[in-house]
Amino acid sequence: MLVVLLVGTGVSLLNIAIHAGAMAVLVHAVGSRFVKAIHSNALARLVIVMVTAVAVLMAAHIVEVGVWSALYQWVGATPGEANDFGFAFVNYTTLGYGNIVPVPQWELLGPMTAMNGVLLFGWSTAVLFQVLTVSYKELEQRL
Repeated sequence: MLVVLLVGTGVSLLNIAIHAGAMAVLVHAVGSRFVKAIHSNALARLVIVMVTAVAVLMAAHIVEVGVWSALYQWVGATPGEANDFGFAFVNYTTLGYGNIVPVPQWELLGPMTAMNGVLLFGWSTAVLFQVLTVSYKELEQRL
């Protein structure tokens, strides 16, 4: 059990680092010259900022699911010929088990994946709210 917890913690920390990198990309993208150059239409700027923010965060989450999937494949946590990526996605989004159940030795990876997903989705939600708040204030100033 300790090995599973250590491995899961390591992957969780890797995903947190990936998410931090995505936040850096997001801050750079939202503050880019292209976005700032859209002075003529503040509403268009708001839409571009939000679409960019969501796209960066979605990409980060897909990569993070891929990291869990790679771990599942590496340790053999997914039984038989089941889809590792699909199984990781189900766990990460806390959807819950459907037709696939992990092998008993690695069953704690599912809840660890879910915990990681919940934390990173919460972080993403907070960032989206902040980006929207700042962008909306800028929009109000221009109107």
